[in-house]
Amino acid sequence: MSGEGKHKRKIVFFLVPDFTMIAFATAIEPLRSANRMLGDGGYNWRLASIDGKPVRASNRVECSVDTSLEDERRMMMGSDRPSMVIVCSGLGVEDYANKSVFAWLREEHNRGVAIGGLCTAAHILAAAGLLSGKRCAIHWENLPGFQEKFPKTMAIADLFEVDSNIHTCAGGTAALDMMLKIIGDDYDDNLVNRVCEQVLTDRIRNPTDRQRLPLRARLGVQNSKILTIIELMEANLSEPLSLLDIADHVGLSRRQIERLFRSEMGRSPARYYLEIRLDRARHLLIQSSLPVVEVAVACGFVSASHFSKCYRELYGRSPQQERAERKQLLAA
Repeated sequence: MSGEGKHKRKIVFFLVPDFTMIAFATAIEPLRSANRMLGDGGYNWRLASIDGKPVRASNRVECSVDTSLEDERRMMMGSDRPSMVIVCSGLGVEDYANKSVFAWLREEHNRGVAIGGLCTAAHILAAAGLLSGKRCAIHWENLPGFQEKFPKTMAIADLFEVDSNIHTCAGGTAALDMMLKIIGDDYDDNLVNRVCEQVLTDRIRNPTDRQRLPLRARLGVQNSKILTIIELMEANLSEPLSLLDIADHVGLSRRQIERLFRSEMGRSPARYYLEIRLDRARHLLIQSSLPVVEVAVACGFVSASHFSKCYRELYGRSPQQERAERKQLLAA
């Protein structure tokens, strides 16, 4: 816990089992550095869990905590009440359904407490009813499942988002950017610059900076036409475009596109399109409880049987087996 003195923010980090350590660490460390620069304890924080017992992160490192949910509820009305609550989660968050936690988050928010979510915690905030009609950021791997489950939330593949006193970030080192933004809002750019120097980063990234590498770097492809076609495919997964539609959009013939894909990607455009649709389906199977038939429809398949056949051919297991294996892995 940070040192004593005058505190601008009192922050509770609420740890959910299998939370992501990198997001938690890059959120808390800039606060420690800011306190060191300020010299007067500008930030005070404590760690909480549902029962006050230690919580294991997804990397199997166990963290002790200061308080339980019951303790936090008692402190809501006193001098120890927080000015911000940040939920830290990670793997398996799609199945998290603790009504007591949801009620506590809503009550804190209704009392004017800022609410934050690291990595996949937007799932918990949305399940608590705090993100309806609001923008939020979540890790790109979790975006498809989140969008299907919470269609009234404007989930964006940004590094972080702030909407109506609710802060969300995509996890990883994006937590550092979000916390530096908070420090800058609380103090000034000078303090942010000094903290950046301490943690060896040269700037706060823009909230809208990419989460993932650009297609060019990710795929190792330089041909601009190929990249444009792949972007079109990725933007139209539930209702796949025909090759003729794609050809009209990029100003090439179907035969030219076929040749380009064979040369650059080693397979036909139809095959590549199928593979990225199945990749999205895999994310939905792992991250959501959508019935297989709904996953199939969301990824542009006309029937569950055709979807299952294609899935098995690519991954060597059925969609049902994929989901069962994932559950076994999380339970281990």
